[in-house]
Amino acid sequence: MSKFLYIFLFSILLISCSPYQKALKSEDLSFKYEVATQKYEAGKYEKAIRLFEQLSGPNRGKANAEKLFYMFAQSYYKTEQYYLAAYQFESFAATYPKSENREETAYLGAKCYSFLSPVYSLDQVDTEKALDKLQNYINTYPNSPHLEEANKITSELKDKLEKKAFEIAKQYNRISDYKSAISALDNFMIDFPGTKYKEDALFYKYDSSYKLALNSIPSKVEERLNIAKSSYSVLMRFKEDTKYKKQADEMLAQIDKELQKFSK
Repeated sequence: MSKFLYIFLFSILLISCSPYQKALKSEDLSFKYEVATQKYEAGKYEKAIRLFEQLSGPNRGKANAEKLFYMFAQSYYKTEQYYLAAYQFESFAATYPKSENREETAYLGAKCYSFLSPVYSLDQVDTEKALDKLQNYINTYPNSPHLEEANKITSELKDKLEKKAFEIAKQYNRISDYKSAISALDNFMIDFPGTKYKEDALFYKYDSSYKLALNSIPSKVEERLNIAKSSYSVLMRFKEDTKYKKQADEMLAQIDKELQKFSK
């Protein structure tokens, strides 16, 4: 038998006899808990999780359960398993309302959903859930040491929903559904009155009104041209030196040219 084979077999023997391997197979819950805690404190979270999964049922309601479930939740969080971490943190906060770790777990449970929030173009269910959880946390713990970070995350998530709403409204303009674009942009500005996209929204509403007028049946052209002209005025009142001014002025000149046909 070669030297390398001896080394290999010896390594396998060591691994199979390690406290961790013994703990995985052991029926001794105290020993399993002790090894799980050691792995957690050493930052070996994946290994700790395997043991916590075995301990979670038998240890529920026991004296060491609070610490166990706290470490269990933190292990999921540290390994970026945010769905599972959120569940464990929320469960912990509900099960141990008097725990010194309740506030922290309530915050981390809410924060988990912010990590699950996707890019703005995708479905925003987890974003809305994160906002709901974070706002509930902020209301419950107004003096929390995590308040500044919670507010910052909340602001970022709201920005994401705002951008998605604007892009959806603008998309109607891009696909030449000008009536829907006007309505969607109006609704967007109602839903987000202080939006940073207001200049853009006003321009795209003007652009949609302009194109709707030019593509209307003859009986509706004059009325819609005047509506488009009003949209131009609203844009200019909001920002006279708008980045869209050159394009907007060119469109206005065309509107006036078309309106002259109705004054003859």
